[in-house]
This record gives sequence, structure tokens and C-alpha cells, in this order.
Amino acid sequence: MEERNFEQRCAITFCVKLGETGIETFNKLKQAYGEHALSRSQRFKWYKAFSEGRESIKDEPRAGRPSTSKTENNVEIVRALVRSDRRLTVRMIASELNLNHTTGHRILTEELDTKKLCAKFVPKNLTIEQDNRKEVCLHLLEWIQRGRNFLKIVITGDETWIFEYDPEKKTK
Repeated sequence: MEERNFEQRCAITFCVKLGETGIETFNKLKQAYGEHALSRSQRFKWYKAFSEGRESIKDEPRAGRPSTSKTENNVEIVRALVRSDRRLTVRMIASELNLNHTTGHRILTEELDTKKLCAKFVPKNLTIEQDNRKEVCLHLLEWIQRGRNFLKIVITGDETWIFEYDPEKKTK
């Protein structure tokens, strides 16, 4: 993405040096890059900057403090935490390291390349009806394993359920 932006900035400087207007430059970038072209405001911003004499296509340094929470040390600590207990949530990891939720999530997804996977086995007791079905299935498996031709003794059928509704009486 960033490389494509640099390409487009180079193209804008080239168009400015050729003496083309902002609209012509805008149309050429739209034709060349299609939906991946810079936004209209960005194209005109860069066109204006280059026509006023700017030479560098790189972004200028931004104001503010650089991020200090996504350090290699924090990444290693998060890696160790996840390996020790995979059931930790992003919120728990972030509070453990005194990070905000977003930074903890970025470390997990971008730096450690992990994915959230929700899979839990919850023990469940069978109902009496389900237990009876299980017994019947086990009995049929025994017949198959004995080599008997059990298809001759199995009766199959089809059930049809019909729902009747009378709109005049509004009863089921």
C-alpha cells in the first residue's frame, strides 16, 4: 500500500514537471490506478505541494510521541504468556502488561500472527431417548459386524408432517 502511494506521488511530480493541470493529473492517476488511486483530496494536496516546489515524496515526520508500548520486550512477554495459558483474553494480557486493549490485540495479531479460535468442549449428559438411540445403533453395528444381511430385516419409512392453518378461524 505504502509503495503504491510513493508510485503515485512520483507520477504527480512528473505531471507537475510536464506542466499538466491538477485535473489532468487527477484523471491520469484515476485511469492508471483505478480504485487503488489516492483519494481526490490527497491527489490535490500532493499536486499543490509539488507545484509549490516540494521535492521529497516521503511523508514528513509526524508530531507526537512515538509508540513505546509495542516493543520487542512486550512482544516476548506476550508470547510467553500465550504459551503458558492459551485461554488468556486480550483484555487480560493488556492489563497484565499495563497496555491498552488495542496494543495488546496488535501484538497478538500482527507480531505473533495468532488467531482467535473459540472451541470448547462442554460435557453433556444424554437424555433417555438419546441413550436408547445409541443402544439401537450399537445393536445394528453388531449385526453388521456379524456379517448378517441386516438390510432384509430393517424396515424403513418416511414420515410427513403437515401443518394445517385456517386463516378464517385463525386456529392451528
